Amino acid sequence: MSNRLASEKSPYLLQHKDNPVDWWSWGEEAFERARESNRPIFLSIGYATCHWCHVMERESFEDVEVARLLNETFVNIKVDREERPDIDAIYMNACQIATGRGGWPLTVIMTPAMRPFLVGTYFPKTARYGQDGMLQIIPRVAEAWQKNRHHTEETADEFVRALETSSELDLSGAELSEDTLHQAYRHFEQQYDSMKGGFGAAPKFPSPVRLRFLLRYWHRTQTPKALEMVEHTLLQMRCGGIYDQLGGGFHRYSTDKEWRVPHFEKMLYDQALLILTYLEAYQVTDEFEYLRTIYDTVQYVNRELKHRDGAYFTGEDADSEGVEGKYYIWEEGEIRSLLREDEGYYEFADVFHLCDTGNYLDESTQRRTGKNILYRFPAFPLADSAFLEDACERLLRHRSKKRVRPLLDDKVLTDWNGLMITAIARAGIVLEGREYIQQAENCVRFIEKNLMPVSGRLLHRWRGGEAAIEGMLDDYAYMIMGLLTLYEATGREHYLTLARQFTQTVLNDFRSERGDFFMVRRDGEPLLFRPRQSFDNAIPSGNAVMVMNLFRLARITGDPDLEAVGHQCMGVYSAGLSKYPDGFSMMLSALDYGMGPSTEIIVSGDQGKPETRAALSALRSVYAPHAVILSRPGFGGTGEFAIHVCHGSTCELSTRDTKAVIARIARPNPAGGGSRVVPTE
Repeated sequence: MSNRLASEKSPYLLQHKDNPVDWWSWGEEAFERARESNRPIFLSIGYATCHWCHVMERESFEDVEVARLLNETFVNIKVDREERPDIDAIYMNACQIATGRGGWPLTVIMTPAMRPFLVGTYFPKTARYGQDGMLQIIPRVAEAWQKNRHHTEETADEFVRALETSSELDLSGAELSEDTLHQAYRHFEQQYDSMKGGFGAAPKFPSPVRLRFLLRYWHRTQTPKALEMVEHTLLQMRCGGIYDQLGGGFHRYSTDKEWRVPHFEKMLYDQALLILTYLEAYQVTDEFEYLRTIYDTVQYVNRELKHRDGAYFTGEDADSEGVEGKYYIWEEGEIRSLLREDEGYYEFADVFHLCDTGNYLDESTQRRTGKNILYRFPAFPLADSAFLEDACERLLRHRSKKRVRPLLDDKVLTDWNGLMITAIARAGIVLEGREYIQQAENCVRFIEKNLMPVSGRLLHRWRGGEAAIEGMLDDYAYMIMGLLTLYEATGREHYLTLARQFTQTVLNDFRSERGDFFMVRRDGEPLLFRPRQSFDNAIPSGNAVMVMNLFRLARITGDPDLEAVGHQCMGVYSAGLSKYPDGFSMMLSALDYGMGPSTEIIVSGDQGKPETRAALSALRSVYAPHAVILSRPGFGGTGEFAIHVCHGSTCELSTRDTKAVIARIARPNPAGGGSRVVPTE
């Protein structure tokens, strides 16, 4: 029989509806049950496309013996971290404090008052390699709860004190200047892997926000190494197994330092952030591999992750038929049969490193598995070979028709859709793709229709016709970012108006007394405490995105008060930018933008005329991270073609010389911004 989760909308919760565990969803009813029965709470947090969440389910939550112990000892609560990032943020912080690391599945044992006293990630069913298993942990917790409650409550008190201290961590007090950017660059340079690109050792994450900061640093300082780090990393990822060489799109991360063996889940936010990164690199370099990556990744998202009404789904699982990566991995003989030897099989095998014993090693034994992951070296561009193009198409068709696809997590999240709106709209601007801009507009319409029940207010999650969960900071921050990008793309005042409405909601309902922003609104559901997201994680910090939004809005609208709010928020984290640049990459990009020199460019004139279109096209093709470029047909009063350039509160005489304007924005002004100190309060 199904448990209570059968009535939920979350694909992750529904995955657990047939467990013998007596699961509850998060809510007052579950906590009331814990209080009445005098039981602790077993909280399990994960998400639908999480491989190790599936492993723990198979080992423990589907096991009758473990389920019996859980049901006798706890009130058991399941949470989808993507639906409730606020809950996840609180208890993930507890896990990192307790163990020095985090991840999913996240396992928390806590009092009925939400106070944790035991926290970890994946636990096996039985003890393994010195780690206790569920069959050891549960009886020990039950005994402590019954016989040593005082000690358990003291442990919970210590956790809560540590969490409160962490949430109020003072990261302010530093002076922000160009030296802050230099320090961050030197830190990233030290972490950089000059052989394989990326930062640090395995596992390797794409780190698109860090790469985008390095592009901005290169633009400001013309430091060749900054651009080299970005280019080398992007090419290595594009050619590695972390990129789906057949179907496009990026897997979550690489388990090795060479980018060859991925963790196979595909997430919407990774696609959006990497589209933006490859777009900016393409603007700088005109490198065809980047352009191809953008097209193929957008095509993947539109083919596999798009709702028919324009919104985007959350992601695809790593597992298929219970095996991680099964959908993506090939036996050499299977490819040989699809690509007959007389049609160039050996060329394909050479480029993609196929062998009969497989290039995919078993993680635990490091032995060859007979399976192959497709990856190649940058020296083999596919565009140079019609056969390779055709072979990839042939294998993709076979894979799509003959194999069982991984699970699609088909919920729509407002924040991740805001990211995708930004990426698709920016692609439309840079690549002059009207269809991309139309796709971004369709997505906004979906959000307005389905996730915006009240003007200026957002909901977080939609699935199967039901919208729920009060919008959080990231929902507003990412939607504002997308709307401002669409305003640049189209000039439609509606998008600017909506962005300003959402900004006012954030200022009214999320802003703290010290000037930054909480994750949840002030009148939201009572939690253990009101969480903040200070650092970038898989996606950039909502605080950093809001700072960038405030700066952009100030430039577009000429409202200095918005810029002052952005500087105040940045000041809250000023010391963090220097001490922890890995966690503040987005804020560093916002600092770079806030320091300027900024340029606002308005192209007036009939967009149907060649000279106006040519000017817009040329200006938008340039990498100019400090520039806002808008099109207003009637601006200036004459309706004739002209380019109007402003810097802050100063505007120059209009010009028709597009090349001269490009020369100004494509490279930074050597005298601009270098000595300016950004206020911290």
